[in-house]
Amino acid sequence: MAQVAVVIPAFNPLPSFIYYVKDLLQLEIETVVIVNDGSDEKYRSLFLELREIEGCTVIDHEENRGKGRALKSGFHYILNHLKKIESIMTVGAHGQHRIPDVQKLLHYAPIFSDGIILGVRNFYSKEVPLKNIVANRTASLLFSLLFHKRILDIQTGLRCVPRQALSWLLHVSGESFDYDSNMLVEALRRKVPIYEIAIGHYRIKKNSLMFYDEIMNSKIIIQQIMDTYLKNHGHQD
Repeated sequence: MAQVAVVIPAFNPLPSFIYYVKDLLQLEIETVVIVNDGSDEKYRSLFLELREIEGCTVIDHEENRGKGRALKSGFHYILNHLKKIESIMTVGAHGQHRIPDVQKLLHYAPIFSDGIILGVRNFYSKEVPLKNIVANRTASLLFSLLFHKRILDIQTGLRCVPRQALSWLLHVSGESFDYDSNMLVEALRRKVPIYEIAIGHYRIKKNSLMFYDEIMNSKIIIQQIMDTYLKNHGHQD
């Protein structure tokens, strides 16, 4: 079994996050690297408790720098300090990725070790608002049109990347949500395989902090994909 580390960007997480991290460490995961992305002072005790958990490392950003930058901080730490780690999973901090879904990607990590694995969410549920379904489909169709690759869930935060990708992932542009799609565009440019694994239904969380992990506003998603396309098109010219 490949040695796997998990990177979690975290901004003002709920108290249940502690139990979630403990559940992750019950899986075949070597370590969990949490990036405290400038959380408010009142969350200080929560992160102190996380530091006490065996197998858990906490990296601090003094101010909120965005999900993309937090992921890159975690990747940088693994690249320089955890030499035996072969695969890295990215997971959300607000309960949107169920343990069975994480376990499913863990199973595929050694099988698809040459590329990026995406946990593709099922948006077709009575609980999912129409606007979320439209945003997901719009993003997928536009990405396919511009980059000639159909990906069902370009915004998913549940991913697994091989260690050999870390060196270039650190240089992918994007400090916030745009990092998610930029990562995929750069993988395509480098001819890195992208694998899609179906996971559970898209989970509706009433936590107002979910905006940190996910964005389902179709206008913003379209703008981000267009910006990425224009930047890449400009480099080709």
